[in-house]
Amino acid sequence: MPKLSLDDQIAALQAMINDTKNCVFFGGAGVSTESGLSDFRSSDGLYNQEFPHPPEVMLSRSFFLQHPDSFYEFYRTTLIHPDIRPNPTHDKLAEMEKAGRLRAVVTQNIDGLHQMAGSSNVLELHGSIYRNYCLSCGEKYTLDHLLNTTGVPYCSCGGLIRPDVVLYEEGLDSAVLRQAVDAIRRADTLIVGGTSLSVYPAAGLIDYYQGRHLVIINRDATFLDQQADLALPGPIGQVMAGINIH
Repeated sequence: MPKLSLDDQIAALQAMINDTKNCVFFGGAGVSTESGLSDFRSSDGLYNQEFPHPPEVMLSRSFFLQHPDSFYEFYRTTLIHPDIRPNPTHDKLAEMEKAGRLRAVVTQNIDGLHQMAGSSNVLELHGSIYRNYCLSCGEKYTLDHLLNTTGVPYCSCGGLIRPDVVLYEEGLDSAVLRQAVDAIRRADTLIVGGTSLSVYPAAGLIDYYQGRHLVIINRDATFLDQQADLALPGPIGQVMAGINIH
């Protein structure tokens, strides 16, 4: 059977979206790379760059508590990019939600770009850079507070402020996880985009999908490609920009 062109694959995705009333999008770092953010595991991602310690060490709970100064130096320079903006993928997903086609975005990203584009039902598995709180009293702080401070940020009570993101050695938020499982289980179409599906337990959420159309859009092959109804290797922004929402 001849391999479909990217245009033909986008047309096939269009037909699936036209046929869906409950679509869920599950996305990873590749969704935001087209906005200028680095991912983690690609050849030029964070895991393949030189740092004093491996990123998974510097972004761990124990490192944060033991070396908050080094943690925040790394965190501010690698994960906080306040000038980035949504790209065509974020915009199209917001358009799909507004049209009643997309019920939820389940994301591994912490950059807030889905909300910035206009999506409202965003389930952030790994938290968000836009939320911060004091470990002592629970006082909440915005991203602007972190941007307007240097070194280790402390609360007015004297407690250490931490970002509301899931660090290594920590589990996912159980409430968000339950919502994500429920959304994926109820979906009739699941679009998986910009993720290698190698980060667990997040990648394991795909196992709950029982719908009709499973779509994978990723630059590199994933272990689920053979099980998908449609696997598109093209740039996700190009793919999503080619979809028309009626």
